[in-house]
Amino acid sequence: MRAFSTLLLAIATAAAGAADTSQAATDQAILLRPERVWTGDGDAAHAGWVVLVRKGAIAAVGPREKVEAPADARQIDLPGATLVPGLIDLHAHLFLHPYNETLWNDQVLKEPVDYRTLMAARHARDTLRAGFTTLRDLGTEGAGYADVSVKRAIDDGLIEGPRLFVSTRAIVATDSYGPGPRGFRPDIDLPGGAQEASGVEEVMRAVREQAGHGADWIKVYADYRIGTDGSAQPTFTAAELRALVEAAHASGRPVAAHAASDAGMRMAIEAGVDSIEHGTAGSAATFKLMRQRGVAYLPTLTAVESYGQYFEHYVPGQSPPTPEMREAERAFRAAISAGTTIGCGSDVGVFRHGDNYREPAWMVQLGMSAQQALRACTSVAARILRQEQRIGRIAPGLRADLAAFEGDPSVRIDDLRHPVLVMKDGTIHRGPGERRPDEREPGEAAPAGPVR
Repeated sequence: MRAFSTLLLAIATAAAGAADTSQAATDQAILLRPERVWTGDGDAAHAGWVVLVRKGAIAAVGPREKVEAPADARQIDLPGATLVPGLIDLHAHLFLHPYNETLWNDQVLKEPVDYRTLMAARHARDTLRAGFTTLRDLGTEGAGYADVSVKRAIDDGLIEGPRLFVSTRAIVATDSYGPGPRGFRPDIDLPGGAQEASGVEEVMRAVREQAGHGADWIKVYADYRIGTDGSAQPTFTAAELRALVEAAHASGRPVAAHAASDAGMRMAIEAGVDSIEHGTAGSAATFKLMRQRGVAYLPTLTAVESYGQYFEHYVPGQSPPTPEMREAERAFRAAISAGTTIGCGSDVGVFRHGDNYREPAWMVQLGMSAQQALRACTSVAARILRQEQRIGRIAPGLRADLAAFEGDPSVRIDDLRHPVLVMKDGTIHRGPGERRPDEREPGEAAPAGPVR
């Protein structure tokens, strides 16, 4: 018994020592000395600027000779690199992995939720180390409320990951979303990828249940592929959508609406949702209405490209765009022309976590400047999240969510492929020259594995 008590004391002492070390590292001021700083407020990066971090927040930013750092501050030089606000992806699925590895149906039906939650933790770490310090996760796709636990584990320091805003199960109209009922025997009771509801009362109950379980946002599928020809069509009535939005807003939660069709988008916008996801068939008039109503657009361009790669033999740089890619491009350009607020939302999970940089790269390819795309991933995204007073820019008083990249992504957006430093809340999660043995670089192919 005495030996056991001694062991417990040793473990407790070691844990306390680890906590003290972590706290000391957080309390120590850090002076970041990159080649240049892009603050998120304007277009150009500032050469010769530095950023002082203290107690998890940005204490000062400006020219090197004007920022006074404590004598004991830790100095980190980042030669040739540009420091930017931590990047934000507003449409993610941590509980999914690429469909060319395992199809969506098989992930939802065959992979245990426990296993998927462990994968989500790995995906969160990969995302953070790629420079994305904040995610809005838009549905666990059959994994229940496990995103709330992943968020808590990150907040408690049990695992590495970005700042999470979660939407738990998402809400769909009855019999409109997978895995069933299409393609399966009608007498089989299958788990669903989201919470089904019909009628005003059920829809409001679903909102309250998800809010009660910890949802930060409510996600609704305003349309889905229920047409007789497989086309996207509205799934809820206008009254159901209005009730859903009213219930969500009454609890202080914004609403994100999956809507691919123009009709679905319009119904969701008129019901008062806060963001439209995908919007591939949106008309110029609908994007103008979004601007007038203050509804944000998350185009998920990379997901469209990935579907083309997986299912239509599209080869980047070699094949012509698929019809869906052309439609997404038309919608994206229409949104730019209409002045719609556009944020970075990639639908990552359809493709590899950590490759989120592909979305701003597509934004530039389809008409944005590099600076506009960076703002979509930083200051604009923070505003969509209602978090602009905490994150999204490099300014005194904001949280020290920062990322440095080789080169200058405000000029060459593809430089986002090369992170050299990642900091969240003043804690460094990736240091200069650091690469873990089990880590792949962004865009690097996965090692060969079993075909499932």
